Amino acid sequence: MAHFLLSLAASSLLVKSTLSAPSSAAVSSSIVASGLSSAAPAFETVALASDDANDILWFADTPNNPDPQAIRGSLGATVLGPANIPIDQQNADFLAPPSTDAGSIKNAKWPFSLSHNRLQTGGWARQQNQDVMPIAGSMAGVNMRLDAGAIRELHWHSTAEWAYGTVQVTAVTDKGQNFLGNVGPGDLWYFPPGIPHSLQATADLPDGAEFLLVFDDGAFSEDSTFLLTDWLSHVPKDVIAKNFQTSPSAFNHIPAQQLYIFPSVPIFVRIYIYICISRLCGAAPPADNLQAPVSPQGTVSNPFIFPLSQVNATQFSGGTFKVVDESTFTASTAISAAEVSVEPGAMRELHWHPTQDEWTFYLGGSARVTLFGSSGNARTFDFQAGDVGFVPASFGHYVENIGNTTLHFLEIFNSGRVQDISLSQWLALTPPELVKAHLDLSDETIAHLSKTKPVIVGSGSQ
Repeated sequence: MAHFLLSLAASSLLVKSTLSAPSSAAVSSSIVASGLSSAAPAFETVALASDDANDILWFADTPNNPDPQAIRGSLGATVLGPANIPIDQQNADFLAPPSTDAGSIKNAKWPFSLSHNRLQTGGWARQQNQDVMPIAGSMAGVNMRLDAGAIRELHWHSTAEWAYGTVQVTAVTDKGQNFLGNVGPGDLWYFPPGIPHSLQATADLPDGAEFLLVFDDGAFSEDSTFLLTDWLSHVPKDVIAKNFQTSPSAFNHIPAQQLYIFPSVPIFVRIYIYICISRLCGAAPPADNLQAPVSPQGTVSNPFIFPLSQVNATQFSGGTFKVVDESTFTASTAISAAEVSVEPGAMRELHWHPTQDEWTFYLGGSARVTLFGSSGNARTFDFQAGDVGFVPASFGHYVENIGNTTLHFLEIFNSGRVQDISLSQWLALTPPELVKAHLDLSDETIAHLSKTKPVIVGSGSQ
């Protein structure tokens, strides 16, 4: 009986409440009229984000740091087993990740120093592709070194080649237009897929040249390059002779296998070899100040080189930003880039690239990068000079200078244009009420958001 009376009382209260409460339509009209949101503030529906700054716990050059451990605050424990201390010292956020990291983003860091190095007389080459960094499915890179005068032999690729370095280049197009140009320090060259070309270190620098090559295919391998000597060594000599309408004996000195990289020699040695023993040793390598033959079809209309070093960078509060894409380097239709400098304590702002993957090469300094891959996935990486990074399209990220010197790196994209979305600009150009409902920001903070891209943000509060 008591249970029945309690149920009856509850039903009575429910009826009274329903009769006295305004209709849902009336509530909605009241909300619209007052300009208020019906959504509960974020802090009433989920917990607030942690106040922990999650700073990096040590740096690659931290003194007296012989024993880094997998401990962050109350989390983790010491490493009891074997440890590669130099690797741990360079990757604090691998061993002791910030608490904001979560999920399973694939590894997005690869040091060229861990790549297999192909040694040749006159130079070397080492590569990074998706075999060693599977996340990088759209681009790959090669770090190559040529002694002064040495030559990367005549060749072509099935992919586009974009490069940053100092060499002399030659090329011939399908229309019979030829090209010869010299690329200085910090300048670029680009060859479309299938265009035959060569690279030679000039004698201007006694130490020769070292440069970066980027290809718009993550599966690219140097072993898949089409080389002149490799091809002809696998064609019967009578076929070669018929092709060039000459005697087979004219090709008695072609190499039996690819040259890949081969050295040049001083002019007096070349003359001696040519006069005295060229029949025994083969023709001497060419000089590094050649002139291109005059082609009846003319030269290329869009040069394959670009003087990036002569372009003025845009200055921001925390560093500089310099863009080169097909609007300025018209030959480079498949790959574009930005050269970036970030001062100590500053950062490349929180942003993402709408449709382009980013292949990053760190030229100098130390960086910290967190990738956000949606669905609660985030991972932080630490980079030093010589490292390659990769950011898939639309992944939110930043690049923070965590060192004491200027951070210098290249952002390279598998597109003819450089595009990004700035978090600060996005929020500044969104109705303030909507931003406040998401993040519970003050009016002062919202007013401080930049309606133009900050790009490189200076250290500390602005």
